[in-house]
Amino acid sequence: MSGEDAGSLDFPAPSIRRRLASFVYEGVLLFGVVMTTALFYAGLVNQRNAMQGRTGLMAVLFIVLGLYFVWFWSHGGQTLAMKSWRIRLVDRDGTAVTPWRSLTRYLLSWLWFLPACVVLSLWGVHSAPMIFTVLFVGVLGYALTAFLHPLRQFPHDVMCGTRIVDAPKKTSS
Repeated sequence: MSGEDAGSLDFPAPSIRRRLASFVYEGVLLFGVVMTTALFYAGLVNQRNAMQGRTGLMAVLFIVLGLYFVWFWSHGGQTLAMKSWRIRLVDRDGTAVTPWRSLTRYLLSWLWFLPACVVLSLWGVHSAPMIFTVLFVGVLGYALTAFLHPLRQFPHDVMCGTRIVDAPKKTSS
C-alpha cells in the first residue's frame, strides 16, 4: 500500500456533496468580506462609478481573498465554512498545511472558475443569466473531476499535495 493510500484510511474524504455545500456556504460568508473590501476600496480611491477603478478592485479582492484562505488553511486547516461542515485541509500525509502550500492551493483553486471564464470571454457573454449558467456548469463539471481520483480529491488538491478530509466532531469533556 502506498503512503497516500495508507493515509487515506486514517483521514477519509468527505462526500462531494458535503464539500460542495461547504463551497456554497463559503461563498455566502465571503459575500460580506467582498462587500466590506469593496466599500473600503471605493472610499480610498474615491470611486464614484462601478467601472472606475474596476481592475484595481479586482486585484485588491484577489489579495484579500488570498489572505483569508491562506490564513485559515495554514492556521488550523479550516475556514469558517469548513468548520461548519466538519471538513479539514491537510497535507498528503495528514499534517498541517504550511502557508506556502496554502498559497499554492489558493492560486490553483482558481481552476474552479478558469474554464468558465475563458468560455465567457471567448463568447463575449454579458447577460447575467448566461454568465450564471456557464459558471454553474463549469463549477459542477470541475466538482465531478473528483470522481476520477481514487481518494475523491479535486485536481488542485492533487497538484499542490493537499487533501480535504473529514474533521471529527469535537466531544465535550
